Amino acid sequence: MKGIGPQLPFDINETDGTYALVKTYKDEIKQNFKNLLLTSPGEKMMNPDFGVGLRGFLFDPSIQVVPALKTRIKSQTQKYLPFIQIYKINVNTTDSFGVKDEDSQILSVEILYGVPNLNLSTSVVFTTDGTN
Repeated sequence: MKGIGPQLPFDINETDGTYALVKTYKDEIKQNFKNLLLTSPGEKMMNPDFGVGLRGFLFDPSIQVVPALKTRIKSQTQKYLPFIQIYKINVNTTDSFGVKDEDSQILSVEILYGVPNLNLSTSVVFTTDGTN
């Protein structure tokens, strides 16, 4: 089966050719969306506005960043991946025992999104404790 694009991070794969390839639109869209979310503004050459910079938000101890984070996710998605529809953005803080705590060091961001033209609905989750 031919691929749609290279799988990131690059991985040598003799079946696909030099590199492993993404083979479904769902996986390609998720990979591109994660790339947009994790890229920091100024990191992409020739396009300094590209990227949400999610890592910077996740490790900011101030809960006041939540509205700015949601706005940045929505505006960047609309600009660079306009075929994706954001359904809901959940931002949660918990302590190490999983109890909600606004002074917590653990922050998670769950984004529910879809691509209506492909009848696709899914989610992506990022947390400061390393799970993804």
